[in-house]
Amino acid sequence: MPSEISPANSARIFYGWRMVAVAFFVDFIAVGFFFYSYGVFFKSIAEEFGNSRLGISIGITVTFAVGALLAPFIGRALDRYPLKNVICCGALSMGVGFTLLGFVQNATQMYLVLGIFIGFGAGSMGQLATSKLVTNWFFKRRGRALGIAATGISVSGVLMPAITAWIIGTYGWRSAFILYGAITLVIVVPIVLKFVISRPEDIGLFPDGALASSTPLKPVKPASTREFLSNPNFWILVAILGLLFCIQSATLIHMIPQLTDRGLSLVAASFIASATAGFGILGKLIYGSLVDRWDVRYALWLGIAFQFVGQAIMLFFSGYTAFLLGACLFGFGMGGVVPMQGAVVGATFGRESFGRVLGAMRPAMASIQLLGVPFAGWVFDTSGSYKPAFATFLVLYLVSAAIVYLLDVSKPNTAAV
Repeated sequence: MPSEISPANSARIFYGWRMVAVAFFVDFIAVGFFFYSYGVFFKSIAEEFGNSRLGISIGITVTFAVGALLAPFIGRALDRYPLKNVICCGALSMGVGFTLLGFVQNATQMYLVLGIFIGFGAGSMGQLATSKLVTNWFFKRRGRALGIAATGISVSGVLMPAITAWIIGTYGWRSAFILYGAITLVIVVPIVLKFVISRPEDIGLFPDGALASSTPLKPVKPASTREFLSNPNFWILVAILGLLFCIQSATLIHMIPQLTDRGLSLVAASFIASATAGFGILGKLIYGSLVDRWDVRYALWLGIAFQFVGQAIMLFFSGYTAFLLGACLFGFGMGGVVPMQGAVVGATFGRESFGRVLGAMRPAMASIQLLGVPFAGWVFDTSGSYKPAFATFLVLYLVSAAIVYLLDVSKPNTAAV
C-alpha cells in the first residue's frame, strides 16, 4: 500500500499546488499592474488631465464599479465554463486596456478604457477567478491555499510601486502602461491556456489530491440563488467586507499622494507602499492558516485590530518612521481579508456555487467599497488634507468589528466541498 508521501500521492498533490502557483501569478499581474501601481500613476495623470484628485479617483472607481456590475455574470461563467477560457478573456481585455491607456488624450477616454477593458478584465482574471480555481482544488487546506495564492497580490505590491515609479520617471507614464499591456498579452495569456485545469475531477482527482476512484465524497448540490441570498451570513459578509475594502482601497490609492504631499520623493513613497504589501504577505499566510483551524470571527477581529492601530499611527503621528510602522501594521491586518473571504464563502456555500455566490456579493459590496477612494479625494480637494477622511475610516473599523459579532459560524457546512 502506498504511503501518504509516496511519489504517486506527491504527483497528485502537485496538481493542486500548481493551480495555486498560477493563481499567484495571475493575481500578481491583475492587481499589481493596476491596483498597486495606480497610486504611482496618480499625480502624473492628474497633472496632465486637470490636477483634480477626485477626477483621477473616479477612474479607479469606474473600474471597480464595472467589475462589480459584471461580477454576477462572471461568477456564473466561472461555475459553468472552463476557467481557463474565462481567465484568458480577462487577460486579453486587460492587455488591450493597458495598451490603450498609453494613448488616451483626456479623462473621458481614460474612463472609457478603464470601464470597458480594465473593469471587465480585472473581474474575469482577478480574485474572483483565482479564488474559484483554488477553492475547486482544496477543501481541508483551503484557507492555507487561498492565503498562499493571494500573496501574489502582496508580492506585486512589494515590487510594482518601485518598478512603476522608476519606469514613469525614466520613460513616462504612457510607456509604463504600454509595457504592462504587452506583458499581459504575451506572457499571461499563454500561461493561463497551458496550465489552468478547472477542477481536479477533470483529471480523475478530488480536492487535496485524493483519487476520485477511491474517495467516498458525495456530490454537493449547488445552492440556489434564493438559498444563498436568504442566508444571513451572505449579507453580514457583504457589510464586513464592503467596509474593509472601502477603507483599504482608499488607503492604498491615496497613500503615495499623501506621502509625496509631505515632501517625500516618489521612489521613497513607493518604498512605504511596498513595505505595506510586504507585511500583507505575512498576513495572508498567517490568516490563511488560522482560518482553517480558528473561529473566523477571531481572525477577522485580529485583522481589523491591526488595521485600526496602523491607521491611527499614520494619522496621528508625524515622521517617516512612524508612518512606515503604521503602514506595516495596516498591511499585516489587511493581508488576511482575501483568504478569509474565500474560505468563509467556500465553507458556507460550497465550491459548486462559489463563483455565483462571490459574484453576487460583489455588486452589494461595491455599494460600500466604491465610496472610499472618491471620498478621500473629495475631502482632500475641499479641505486640503486627508485627515478628516482617515478619521472617518477609524470609526468605520469599529462598525465593521461590531458586525463581525453577528457572523454565524456555529454550523459550518462541512459537506460544502
